[in-house]
Amino acid sequence: MWIADGWKDYEVLDCSDGEKLERWGDYILVRPDPQVIWDTPKKNTGWKKNNGHYHRSRSGGGEWEFHDLPKEWCISYELSPAGQTLNFNLKPFAFKHTGIFPEQAANWEWCSAIIKKAAQSSTERPKVLNLFAYTGGATIAAAASGAFVTHVDAAKGMTGWAKENALSSDIPGDRIRWIVDDCMKFVEKEIRRQKTYDAILMDPPSYGRGPDGEIWKIEEAVYPLIKKAASLLSEKPLFFLVNSYTTGLQPGVLSYMLDTALVPEHGGRAQSDELGLPVKGSKTLALPCGACGRWIPG
Repeated sequence: MWIADGWKDYEVLDCSDGEKLERWGDYILVRPDPQVIWDTPKKNTGWKKNNGHYHRSRSGGGEWEFHDLPKEWCISYELSPAGQTLNFNLKPFAFKHTGIFPEQAANWEWCSAIIKKAAQSSTERPKVLNLFAYTGGATIAAAASGAFVTHVDAAKGMTGWAKENALSSDIPGDRIRWIVDDCMKFVEKEIRRQKTYDAILMDPPSYGRGPDGEIWKIEEAVYPLIKKAASLLSEKPLFFLVNSYTTGLQPGVLSYMLDTALVPEHGGRAQSDELGLPVKGSKTLALPCGACGRWIPG
């Protein structure tokens, strides 16, 4: 498991009976988590005295219950390879989200180390394509490490949020190109334009709709997208990364897709594993938080 254990402003305090207790900076939240199928004693006082609790509805969806929680606040992450502080503006919204997936810090660190090394050995910035880029965690980490990033997301609101995070993290304006578009359509356009990128990462949703009502189902669409995006890699690619929060796409499935889409043309190898977050007070337990596949050349 690749564990995001570098956080100071975030931690999983406990998890039990379908929920996780988290500290986000100075605030305590309780949110549902379908992975938490165990029922252990809820001894932490945060279970009863929290700032926000997202209650899941049996009919689908749910709603927040707030206790002295601001509408927006900020947490920081120290990105080790880049030696820079990343700042993220949080605000609870629909479907239990806060605007960041803290387990992705494990990928930020991995990508940052590769990008920083490449940037130091070249006069040109590595070009990174971030698809389904959400509020820009990976975009900001890559840009802070020396890359020029093309950030693509179909949601205009999420892209605006990502811009706020980049500004809060003091990322120069010429480091990121912001694109609001359907990711598959954008990749197809870039192929026709004969554009190339040194690194590609994507964090596709299980299900979604594009700006023009396009339907996205990950089981049907992710492999064709990986194959098309692979054709955008430069002659000396750095990496290709795919995340998945869909239970049907296990780590081995991600490795298989990356191997078959990339290795015949570019060589290299793919690895995959679960992403996880450490649980406070335990030296061995980590909360599983989806899967990730990583390909590197050579």
